Amino acid sequence: MTHSIRKITAALVAATAVFALGACSSEGNTASNSSGVTLKLGDQVKGLQVLAEASGALDGAPYGIEWAQFQGAAPLFEAVKGGSVDTGYAADVPTLQAISGGVPIKSVAGLQSDGTGTVIIAQGDSSVKSVADLKGKTVTVSSARGSIAEYLLVRALEDAGLKYSDVTVQYLLPTDAQAAFVSGNIDVWATFGIFGNVGLSRGGKLLVDGTDGRTSGVGILSATDAALADTAKREALHDLIGRLGTAVRWAQENPDDWAAAIAKANNIPLETARILVDQGVRSTTPLTPDVIASVQQVADTMNAVGALNPNVDVAATTVTDLYPA
Repeated sequence: MTHSIRKITAALVAATAVFALGACSSEGNTASNSSGVTLKLGDQVKGLQVLAEASGALDGAPYGIEWAQFQGAAPLFEAVKGGSVDTGYAADVPTLQAISGGVPIKSVAGLQSDGTGTVIIAQGDSSVKSVADLKGKTVTVSSARGSIAEYLLVRALEDAGLKYSDVTVQYLLPTDAQAAFVSGNIDVWATFGIFGNVGLSRGGKLLVDGTDGRTSGVGILSATDAALADTAKREALHDLIGRLGTAVRWAQENPDDWAAAIAKANNIPLETARILVDQGVRSTTPLTPDVIASVQQVADTMNAVGALNPNVDVAATTVTDLYPA
């Protein structure tokens, strides 16, 4: 049973990340110079690959596509750092962590969500009734230092008049934390995606989510410096961004077909896949000065609590000319 739950949640988290790509304003124009090159796309548990295949958005692309599959953002960015892939997609905070840690990438597109997928939950019978009750408590954060869930914790504590030092933080991978929460061994959990939904469905209560500005809601599509320096790959990336927007527009316009594709590809119940579709309304955005400023605020906040060191100059690590006009 535990194996089955972990399989479902891993699949759903990957698909959630893919759905968050949103809808590009227009499909990229196919660049003749991209013909003959191959883009190596970093993916999480086939989520992006399933979307591309179900929508047909990459059909007819003049460049090749190779998929590299990972269980999460951390191993994905390790592969990026090692030169194994050309692109990656993750929330703003893990992308910032990767850049801070020396991964040679630039942000090329923004992916806006409403923040509902990032949550802090507590056991239903916990004495913790609100974020204000967290003083002196231990909070489990998934999945590592500098995650989007940790950023929500930082902001929620500030809103409640508390300091980050008022709580004790421990880190656990989402699947391990989920098992511990379900068994009652974790009282308060900051997490994201389907993991939070599972915790709530098992008797947990919501303390706060990432809406109302508590998170930026910005995910980042990034590309390696090496790919950006290659003229043919750069043009292919421009086209790719447009095609991904087309894929997600298809998903938003055909939610039943998208849910069926998710369910079939991951061998999960259709009802479970529909949860993902219901939570997946997102939009793709160019990296405008306003978006850059929003992500810079995230970086500055994490740096101030020692969770992002060195800090990241977001504008200096952003490429703005690849997003389709």
